[in-house]
Amino acid sequence: MKRLWEPFAYSDGPRADCAWALDRDWPVLDSEAETDIAIVGGGYTGLSAALHLAGAGEQVMVLEAHAPGWGASGRNGGFCCLGGAMASDETLTRRFGADQAGLWVEAEKAAIHLVAGLLAQHGIDAKTHSHGELVLAHSPRAWRGFAADRSRYTRHGIETELLPSAALAERGLKASSMQGGMHVKIGFGLDPGAYAIGLARAARAAGADIRGQSEVRRITREGGTYRLTTPQGSLRARRLLFATNGYSAEDLPRWLAGRFMPLQSSVMVTRPLTEAERAAQGWTSDLMAYDSRRLLHYFRLMPDGRFLFGMRGGLKAHPAREARVMARMRADFEAMFPAWAGVETAHSWSGLVNLSRGQTPYLGPVPEMENAWTAMAYHGNGVAMASYSGAIMADLIRGRAPDRPFPTVMQAPLARFPLGRRRRVLLAAMTPLLALGDRL
Repeated sequence: MKRLWEPFAYSDGPRADCAWALDRDWPVLDSEAETDIAIVGGGYTGLSAALHLAGAGEQVMVLEAHAPGWGASGRNGGFCCLGGAMASDETLTRRFGADQAGLWVEAEKAAIHLVAGLLAQHGIDAKTHSHGELVLAHSPRAWRGFAADRSRYTRHGIETELLPSAALAERGLKASSMQGGMHVKIGFGLDPGAYAIGLARAARAAGADIRGQSEVRRITREGGTYRLTTPQGSLRARRLLFATNGYSAEDLPRWLAGRFMPLQSSVMVTRPLTEAERAAQGWTSDLMAYDSRRLLHYFRLMPDGRFLFGMRGGLKAHPAREARVMARMRADFEAMFPAWAGVETAHSWSGLVNLSRGQTPYLGPVPEMENAWTAMAYHGNGVAMASYSGAIMADLIRGRAPDRPFPTVMQAPLARFPLGRRRRVLLAAMTPLLALGDRL
């Protein structure tokens, strides 16, 4: 397979020190098998699709190259929140119309409610916390822009509260240099690994067949079916869902070549902080938060007292570059939370999120492949939106109109990025421009 990043990005190396558990106890596809629907990829999209398909009585098998949740689904920051597109509300309105832009927000909200419902329905203990999320203004200009942001949220029925810098300190949300914050009162934090494991087990209980260590290396058409070849076996299926997102290959399917952009994101977790240490910094709230930079930081105090801090990662994938990114992340953490400069980093890791050129997700058919679909490109906000997309795909694969909000924002075909296999240079060119904008 042709992959866009260096081999290290697709190895166990970047997640070797991940704080989230991974269940590797899944059977391998080691013979010839048949199913009606094959799902390539065992992240939130594939697992949610499998759960909803199996629950509707469909025969489905998930083929995962490693273990369910091994990719971004089991190594993200655990923010179940609004998001999934990078395009602004104004851009979405211009491209798709005001009604569809509004329907997109309804889909964002429905995605959060879907995850909450799945956790409750299937008894998944994902260590949830936080009533909504906090956006912190990193500059006076960003703070001034929050009034317009709040108006937009209000139009869409989302409750918010503006918090000047003094109010942040009063509520145990003190981080250096922040001008104020906006509390968006929807969403919650969770253990993303526990959620992935729970989702996989729920799908299996519903009747889905889930196979680990079963990387799909080749797909061929045989009459009215597809044959998916893995290192130890093969699977024949009538319908296909590609759910590999940032870990997709350029040639599986070939149509994907140049149509997605994986981007590194990095995370660290401290040891548990004592009450005195939390008080010394002034951050005692469990409210998950991120700052207003384009190259943003995201962070939250977890129920067990550990503190999670994340940011966008590097531009190369190998151990030396990984170490440099982790050092830079640690420096950013200490600059924002100086009282914790001596607190040890217990875990650090990285993974690949996925962007589209249009800055919106895509859920729909794979052109030139009969009975084949894909769902991808959640722009670093996939906990809720990937789960939701899997549920939407279950309807589309069954030939049904989704009974959930499904705006045209999510249906625009994936356009190709310039430069083909060399398109990662666009990330290198864009990063310093975004960093310059963050200083304004």
